[in-house]
Amino acid sequence: MALDRDTETNSLGFAKPPGQTRVVVAMSGGVDSSVVAALLADQGYDVVGVTLQLYDHGAALARKGACCAGLDIHDARRVAEQRGFPHYVLDYENIFRDAVIEEFADSYLAGATPVPCIRCNERVKFKDLLETARDLEADCMATGHYIQRKAGAAGPELHSAADAARDQSYFLFSTTREQLDFLRFPLGHLPSKAATRALAAQYGLSVADKPDSQDICFVPDGDYAGVIEKLRPGAADPGEIVHADGRVLGHHDGVIHYTIGQRRRLGLGGLSEPLYVVRLDVDARRVVVGPRAMLATRTVPVREINWLGDAPMTSRPEWHVSVRVRSTRPPREAILRPLSDTTAEVDLLAPEEGVSPGQACVFYETGGSRVFGGGWIWRGA
Repeated sequence: MALDRDTETNSLGFAKPPGQTRVVVAMSGGVDSSVVAALLADQGYDVVGVTLQLYDHGAALARKGACCAGLDIHDARRVAEQRGFPHYVLDYENIFRDAVIEEFADSYLAGATPVPCIRCNERVKFKDLLETARDLEADCMATGHYIQRKAGAAGPELHSAADAARDQSYFLFSTTREQLDFLRFPLGHLPSKAATRALAAQYGLSVADKPDSQDICFVPDGDYAGVIEKLRPGAADPGEIVHADGRVLGHHDGVIHYTIGQRRRLGLGGLSEPLYVVRLDVDARRVVVGPRAMLATRTVPVREINWLGDAPMTSRPEWHVSVRVRSTRPPREAILRPLSDTTAEVDLLAPEEGVSPGQACVFYETGGSRVFGGGWIWRGA
């Protein structure tokens, strides 16, 4: 691949030929990261594929679609063999358990609704794996995430993906400036997942028709509470289901079976109004329910903020931004009021329902695609 005559840089932004540019590709075994590896290898880059073994595969060995299952390691290895680049499997089980799974369990026990995929990116993939890439003398690390890295006046900027339906910026808000310097996201500009699968077919990849993963990789059947009970025996202590007005409506088999905003499977029949989980009182082992109106929140306290704006967050008393308080919801207009370098209060211009501690609040440029960072919602709003 020839260098661009104007910039004298290759497609990854380095002023040297692709063959002299080493790229470590984080390969999950899915179609996205496989296409990234095949694409870069086809362009002549010095590609090294790395797959992380993050947990004891157990029952997931025979299940497709879980990003860390044994079959996925096999699929990643097959892609590397097909395209002719080296591939390594690294045992990160202990790191993953300490940095992600343990906190997931503790957060659920505390009544929060954690997002372990964000912690995995932050503490494992973009930390330990990134350091491994540097040890391999790579110029950069590429992933199959749907997000864009763009050149800005003050350095690389993080932007949401061109395809809003596939955008993963919510899960990558904690990417630091230093990490962003080293990372590349070759799929972020693609118009759709169909375009990715078309590339997989073009390269003859065995994973071209592989289903997307749906669950958290260490919860292969979607039973979060079952995982918590295994990690924390005795966690599912029974208690009362209580209306916000104080009435005891029923009993439950453990607070860990409930999340803020939940309506189904409450086990409360014969009521005149639909009820939702509005609060989890872990200490009293109570699930508090109420009408939908009680889920509406305008003020969201946020901590552990990773700020990616050009000027310091505290350089202004307030920022007009758009925010997402759930991965499945579109950005909403808000005012961000910094309290310190890492804490802030977010005032939503229109109330949101089901804002829950443990979820992320991600900041975006109003009317644009740039990600200004984000933080963690840390107490009941």
